[in-house]
Amino acid sequence: MDLIAALPVGELAWLVAGLLVGGIVTGILSGLFGVGGGAVIVPVLAELFDHVGASDEVQMHLAIGTSLAIIIPTSLRSFAAQRARGAVDMAALRLWILPVAAGAAVGAAIAAVASSDALKAVFALFAFSMSANMLFGRDHWRLADDLPRPAATAMWGFLIAVLSALIGIGGGALGALFLTLHNRPIHTALGTSSGLGVLVAIPGAIGYAVAGLPHLQELPPLSVGYVSLLGLALMAPVSVLAAPLGVRLAHGLSKRRLRIAFGCFLALVATRFIVDLLT
Repeated sequence: MDLIAALPVGELAWLVAGLLVGGIVTGILSGLFGVGGGAVIVPVLAELFDHVGASDEVQMHLAIGTSLAIIIPTSLRSFAAQRARGAVDMAALRLWILPVAAGAAVGAAIAAVASSDALKAVFALFAFSMSANMLFGRDHWRLADDLPRPAATAMWGFLIAVLSALIGIGGGALGALFLTLHNRPIHTALGTSSGLGVLVAIPGAIGYAVAGLPHLQELPPLSVGYVSLLGLALMAPVSVLAAPLGVRLAHGLSKRRLRIAFGCFLALVATRFIVDLLT
């Protein structure tokens, strides 16, 4: 039976509303922080797939693969808006094209053989770490006055992409952190990291779609491998429309209170996944 069609109308309406709100938040975060919004998308989609009866073994794979697919148009829109404002370090981004694409493919390959619980644990660790950075990090912290040598910068891009593909984010949060720690202005770091999201999301989403093909009988309807067309159709258009709003906020407002709110959200998400793993 079609799991989605079997849901009560009222429950389905709440799920659709939740996805639309999640799409708005995703787009704003993408433009504001240079992130693809995966930290919001993954937990929202995990709850969705739990409600529609997807097995525990594929819930996180579906959430992560779908998140990467949603991040593609969101990051493209955010990158275009940031580049129009001259806030993208194209030299740094060019160094990352090949290693980031390779890292995203490797991350998707690792996820294909990892358990859903393992992916939850990795996501929870990431969420706790980024929550601490949002709550206690400072923009003036530096590791060096410039980027490392090209080979080292490329390797860091590869590692960021592997982790990003494992947890369903565009890599923008990690990329922006790397750039600011190496003396790039915050707005340039955010703009450049939006381009990183494009480089991670495209090969990552393709990898999850291919990895899920042998498991089609375990997946909900309207899925292409580990990518849900339902989640993509509901969240992607809204997030694309909301991304420029986040860009305007990033260039016109103090982000401290929003960083605190986002940090608290990440801590709650991480706690939710840890509780789920322990019960």
